[in-house]
Amino acid sequence: MEETIISSVQNARIKHVVALQQKSSLRREEGLFVVEGQREIEHCIACGYEIKELFALEGLAIDRPHSVVTPQVYEKMAYRGSTEGMIAVVKCKSHSLSNLSPLTPHPSPLIIVLESVEKPGNLGAILRSAEAAGVDALIVCDPLTDLYNPNVIRASIGGVFCVPTAVCTSQECIAFLKEHGVRILTAQLQDSYEYYDYDMTQATAIVMGTESTGLTDQWRQAADAHIRIPMLGRLDSLNVSVSAAILMYEAVRQRQTSKF
Repeated sequence: MEETIISSVQNARIKHVVALQQKSSLRREEGLFVVEGQREIEHCIACGYEIKELFALEGLAIDRPHSVVTPQVYEKMAYRGSTEGMIAVVKCKSHSLSNLSPLTPHPSPLIIVLESVEKPGNLGAILRSAEAAGVDALIVCDPLTDLYNPNVIRASIGGVFCVPTAVCTSQECIAFLKEHGVRILTAQLQDSYEYYDYDMTQATAIVMGTESTGLTDQWRQAADAHIRIPMLGRLDSLNVSVSAAILMYEAVRQRQTSKF
């Protein structure tokens, strides 16, 4: 296949990629997003995403159909540096709660729930930890950022493609968890127990709120238990991605220990 070389930053396809990087409204409208880097694109393909367009930096050998761009054009397209010379336009997947239905036969799923997550980097970091910990699903409730924000993709290192994820309202999520017998543990400082004192070997959802305001009352009232990470220093909180990693790996520890 003869290569198409794009050398102008004014090319309509290049402008489209840049717009998808910058505008969440366009990503939602067109159902498309952008992935940078060979590793991330490989994860994307392995997890069943459909590549609509592939761009490669001039001189890079790739065995897939692609368009070649000059360094100047690539620099214009790239959201970040050091992306290994590859950029793809990818079709979004559906992220409704119904897509998590294969989890329901699971005897003890571990689910992470995030309410109104604001910072894309935190969402991406939590997805990365969730993939590493083998979390069964992540549910984003009332989000203030979208799953395909470039910073989510970058921080997740491909975890956003691998972890079964749903987006919904908090009310819908609570109903879903109750319906499937998943116990709700809310991470909060008030009226709570140390996280390691609660059994996480059963079907469990760990719910995290925003760093600024924490969880809303609907989650506090819906919870089966409130848990906290002890704060032994002068500060009264951890970054939400760090807190989520601590709690999900406590669940991993308990589940692995229970096997012996």
